[in-house]
Amino acid sequence: MEPVNEQVVANMYASMRTELNQIYSKITELEMEASEHSLVINAIQPLDPSRRCYRMIGGVLVERTIKEVLPAVQRNKEGIEEVIARLNEALEKKKKEIAGFEAKYKIRIKKSDSDVKDDSSRKEGSAQGVLVGPASSSE
Repeated sequence: MEPVNEQVVANMYASMRTELNQIYSKITELEMEASEHSLVINAIQPLDPSRRCYRMIGGVLVERTIKEVLPAVQRNKEGIEEVIARLNEALEKKKKEIAGFEAKYKIRIKKSDSDVKDDSSRKEGSAQGVLVGPASSSE
């Protein structure tokens, strides 16, 4: 199916980029979940296996022992890591598809003036994420 005009090509390209961004965001979300699972595993592993713990299953908090919960959390983490691997494969395929589409239709991305200025300012001061609000005068 060949696109009819530039607008159709642009729309197809935009939808491909949107899919790519959705894959990136899902991977990020799942990596955070895997990280949380690792924290839980590291926290409960050294504890007594007969000790009670609570686990959220489908929105319901259930009481179990560490001996019952630890293997389930480890299986969940492994499952999440498998999904991340599959999403990374899908991401690579989508990147190749987009690159082929860009080559076929000679698509080039122009940086706007504000993007160029942002890039140069980032290189100058590479301060790491500290946000300070205005000083309050309620003292």
